[in-house]
This record gives sequence, structure tokens and C-alpha cells, in this order.
Amino acid sequence: MRRDRPTGHPNAEPRMAGRPSGRLATTIFAAALACAVVSLAASGIARADDAPADAKPYVVQNGRVDHHVFNGYRRYGDNCLRCHGPDGAGSSYAPALVDSLKHMTKEQFEDTVINGRVDVNTANQNVMPPFGLNPDVVENLDDIYGYLKARSDGVLGRGRPKKIGDDDDN
Repeated sequence: MRRDRPTGHPNAEPRMAGRPSGRLATTIFAAALACAVVSLAASGIARADDAPADAKPYVVQNGRVDHHVFNGYRRYGDNCLRCHGPDGAGSSYAPALVDSLKHMTKEQFEDTVINGRVDVNTANQNVMPPFGLNPDVVENLDDIYGYLKARSDGVLGRGRPKKIGDDDDN
């Protein structure tokens, strides 16, 4: 909690700096996310849940990706790369997501990203912070998953993918 004056000051009065409490912020964010989902459904935009059960969460054609997978690549780079390494290949700090997604369902992936994970025992000290209040992650979670799943399934190589329709010069 940020205060306008130091707490040790004799005339200090604790005042909030205009931010809602953590619980209120979570409620506001959840309500906004629910409104966005309802809005997308009302506009007729298909959601991943509407896809056939055997449909892949990505589009890769001749090594090129659609805009969703490319967006997932970009968002992964912004939010996940520092711990999970380039291209989801892992690091000494966090596991390789391309390996994890071979055994993890989309629901497990979403739960871990949104709520975080703590796995501390004598052999491990793995702690992943929750990203459930980060709109850059939550609003693009399907795209991030699609990018990582394409890497995990071996249909997308390492490095910056080219988009479908791009010229070879770009």
C-alpha cells in the first residue's frame, strides 16, 4: 500500500494512492474479462471451445504461422522468455515448456499460468508466479498456448516465425 506521507511522520495519515484493494482489483478484472468473452460470443467470433476436439490450437503452413501464433510468439517473448528461455526451450531457472506441453492439457497450462505454481521439496524449488492479473498474458493466453503447442508438436522450429502471406524478404 503506497501512502502519501511516510508512516513515521507525526502528522501522517494513511491514505490510499487511488488504487483499489487486491480483492477489489481481482473482482474488477474478472468482471471485465467476463464482459469481453460475452461480447466476443455475441459478435459471432468463434472461440477455441467451439472448435472440433481434434483441431490443433495453431495454424502452421510450410513453416509459416497465422497471426494468432505469431502474436503468441511475441507475447511469449514479452512475458515468459526471461524464465523459460528462448522458444520455450527452458533454462537453468525454469523448465522447457515445449517438453511440458507434451504431457500437459490446455486446461492445466491455463491453470498454471493464471494461478502460478509452487513445487518446493528436497529435490525441487520451482515457483512460478501467477499471471492471472496481467491482461497482456490473460487476453492472449490462447495465442501463447498455440505458439508453444506448435513448438511442442514439432511443427514450428526455433526463432522468429514468418507469417503466412509474408514475402521471403521480410
